[in-house]
Amino acid sequence: MALRVPPAQVYVPAEDRAWILERIDECLTTGQLTLGKLGRELEERFAAYLGVRHAVAVNSGTSALEIPLRALEIAGGEVLVPANTFFATAAAVIAAGGRPRFVDCDPSTMALDPIALEAAIGPDTIGAIVVHIGGFVSPAIRDIAKVCDNHGIWLVEDAAHAQGSSHEGVMAGRFGAAAAFSFYPTKVMTAGEGGMIVTDDDRIAEEARVYRDQGKAGFLTNLHTRLGYNWRMSEPHAAIAVSQLRRLDEFIAHRQAVAARYDAAVVELGLLPLEIPETARCNYYKYVAYLPDGIDRGAFKQAMRDDHGVGLSGEVYETPLHVQPVFAPFTAGALPGSEHACGRHICLPISAVLTDEQVDIVIESLAEVLAR
Repeated sequence: MALRVPPAQVYVPAEDRAWILERIDECLTTGQLTLGKLGRELEERFAAYLGVRHAVAVNSGTSALEIPLRALEIAGGEVLVPANTFFATAAAVIAAGGRPRFVDCDPSTMALDPIALEAAIGPDTIGAIVVHIGGFVSPAIRDIAKVCDNHGIWLVEDAAHAQGSSHEGVMAGRFGAAAAFSFYPTKVMTAGEGGMIVTDDDRIAEEARVYRDQGKAGFLTNLHTRLGYNWRMSEPHAAIAVSQLRRLDEFIAHRQAVAARYDAAVVELGLLPLEIPETARCNYYKYVAYLPDGIDRGAFKQAMRDDHGVGLSGEVYETPLHVQPVFAPFTAGALPGSEHACGRHICLPISAVLTDEQVDIVIESLAEVLAR
């Protein structure tokens, strides 16, 4: 059956496409295709939106995470990483010269478990990374930050999913020494490709600007002071991101409306959604719910697609990092919370343009497949 409800959709309205094309035409005319005024505009707008001192645009969410880790001089140190996250979270630690140690999550929030975090801190631990899975900033974020502060280690936020999300009025990106955002096409706002580093630390921001441009001391010099790389964001990508940032609150409001309809229906069907407290503003990059015991997730997703034309999006994440073969040298024992979270949840279709009719199709399809 053809898909009646796609798992996700990129949305760039016609008027925004026209605006973007005008800016790209200007870039092509002037020849300013990187590190130009559009990139600076994006950085200024993003910093103002979050209420931070600095935003540094880069070419991906992965480099947005690796660069501040380099600026924090993690070489040889141990960094605590949640096991239920994307490959890039731990890979960035290794690329920056550190050693990841995997920590369990609280399945009710999919975020780091503060008790497990504190228990994992050892003599070589220099920092920790918290991940806002699905765009949800856990109510435990202040406890997580307090644990790090009490032990004299830094906290970095992997906010790849969390553009516009907050807890108690504090935006994602403002809870640690630095934070990394992604603008990959699936995200709530996109640049096609791209990422953003945010921080209130002047030194981290300056280091980030050096690292992203081949480690050069300045744009017009070939004096290299850091082992950087080509991590720049192009001006055309910045144009897309500026247009999307202007729509971010609109996109989030629509996703929240879809999530509210799911909330009203799925519990009666036997699903257990993540509970988002009133103190949190979730952007609903993903709508996460746990399947009842005894249901095979693969067969369930196949039935939703084949029998009802409903595509469920990829999990966050299907396989925890401590059992990924590539991270075998850094694995030490089972992490039951992460294994449960990764193994039992699904993500329902959600986007800035999902219609009421499509939401009805999803709910009706869930009811029929679960009834079997």
